[in-house]
Amino acid sequence: QVQLVESGGGSVQAGGSLRLSCTGPGYLHSRYYLGWFRQEPGKEREFVSCIDAYGNPRYADSVKGRFTISRDNAKNTLSLQMSSLKLEDTAIYYCAAAARYCSQFSNDYNYWGQGTQVTVSS
Repeated sequence: QVQLVESGGGSVQAGGSLRLSCTGPGYLHSRYYLGWFRQEPGKEREFVSCIDAYGNPRYADSVKGRFTISRDNAKNTLSLQMSSLKLEDTAIYYCAAAARYCSQFSNDYNYWGQGTQVTVSS
């Protein structure tokens, strides 16, 4: 069973920063499009960012300019640097891997991690 494992979540005050990481099998990190989604209780899973194998990123408008996605294929690691965090960034953050697209749609992703909680407080 393919495992993606997120880490780095936690609690932070508004305006602060957190860095999320996601590790997994090497073939995913070298060949697949990798993405971050987030989900609040009772809401749909929401696209945050994705990145192709060449390092070209895509961001949701809500995080553009505040979040930076990166990947280190040699270390099998996907990262999400989150800055200027807002209360509305509070959610469970999931990393995911897609075979075909750097997609904003969760259905396009083939593999998912278990998620890591990010809580932003005032």
